[in-house]
Amino acid sequence: MLNKRKNKPLLTVYITNYNYAKFIKQSIDSVLRQTFKDFELIIIDDGSTDNSRDIILEYENEKNVYTVFQKNQGLNKTNNNALKIANGKYIVRLDADDFLAPQALELMVNELERNPEFVMIFPDYYLVDENGTVLDQVRRHDFKRDVTLMDLPAHGACTVIRTDVLKKIGGYDESFKCQDGYDIWLKIISKYNVNNISLPLFYYRQHGASLTKNEKTILKTRAQIKEKHIKKKNNSSPNVLVIIPVRGASTHPKSISLEKLHKKPLIDWTIDSALESKTVSDILISTPDNAIIEHVKHKYEDNVIVMDRQKELARINTPLEPTVSEAIKYYSHIKTKPDLVVLLFIESPFRSAFYIDKAVHTQQIFDTDVVDGIREEDDIFYYHNGDGLRPWNINSGLRLERDNLFRRSGGIHLIQREFFERERNILSGKIGHITLDQRSAFTIRTEMDWKIAQYLALEEQK
Repeated sequence: MLNKRKNKPLLTVYITNYNYAKFIKQSIDSVLRQTFKDFELIIIDDGSTDNSRDIILEYENEKNVYTVFQKNQGLNKTNNNALKIANGKYIVRLDADDFLAPQALELMVNELERNPEFVMIFPDYYLVDENGTVLDQVRRHDFKRDVTLMDLPAHGACTVIRTDVLKKIGGYDESFKCQDGYDIWLKIISKYNVNNISLPLFYYRQHGASLTKNEKTILKTRAQIKEKHIKKKNNSSPNVLVIIPVRGASTHPKSISLEKLHKKPLIDWTIDSALESKTVSDILISTPDNAIIEHVKHKYEDNVIVMDRQKELARINTPLEPTVSEAIKYYSHIKTKPDLVVLLFIESPFRSAFYIDKAVHTQQIFDTDVVDGIREEDDIFYYHNGDGLRPWNINSGLRLERDNLFRRSGGIHLIQREFFERERNILSGKIGHITLDQRSAFTIRTEMDWKIAQYLALEEQK
């Protein structure tokens, strides 16, 4: 009941709830038990069909607690509804399945009060299971001292933001169904300063209903967010050349480039995804193999440029840089020099076209020299120190961002052309990243992988 509000608090906390009756009491209680008291709490139920309403109504008479019951509108619409009615100088969202450490609000608000140059403050956090048992602790980099590439965003929830700034940047984009945190992050870091607190101040619940489980949806939405930001930011598009280097059977007898994966040659999967890209200007196949040259010319005609690659450059264990240099030089003779070069490798046939666009937009947003496709690895890795194996990373209940390991995946690698011509190295400079979903990151390296790829290809065609 919003009509009973009388004063202006320093902070607005709002809880968004949809069918989280199982967790919402713990969430609400964690706010009411804060050491910081100058806040209002707005609980917004987004059309729940469980018994959430009954639980929320138990708090209606609590001081500075206000309830809103609405028809289901989705997260970003609900975020904007909260922003419109917020009275606080600062605002923070808490999801109904998460909960706060007792001192969370005091520490974050005090940090903003002491440092007017910051518009956003976010903490480390605990990962907990459905029962609230701590599984892990996520420790962010120190944004004051260590961070120069801002491509790892703050969590969408439990991040305190200056309310006037959030309104000034337009609030939450309701065209996106998820990833509100990433959209807000890009809007803010393009104009303002942010900071973090290196203490775990909230508990982020991992359970079957979590949106974060739908990985591809989130990654695709993040690509759409980046595309929209680029359209607002730039009037001109870069000249993007895709280079697909293929050895072929003439230099590699075990080549499977023309083998049929389901109903089409392996190489065609990569060419077709490049043709579907919105950002690619031209596609160039670099190969010494006559069979591949004839196949591509016959099937794709003028839609794909074919370059007869020098055989010595296609030998196994030969560095890739000379091939890239040769391809850029060849392309520049027939067209203008590319701004960006994207290397695609045919061994990753399920890479969706939007990842190519995402790599281009990532480079534009963060001004990196390189962008690589990756997957984060949670396994334990070992190294040999001469006296046996030693674990490289051990999950000790504290995940430091600096210790996270990433595997190059998905057969996609972007390079800024001017940087490459200066450095002649495709793995140096400032390297950004795009995370691929598990299917898109799949790479064929063995006969077993080929069998799995046949199954995945068949599933994709259904």
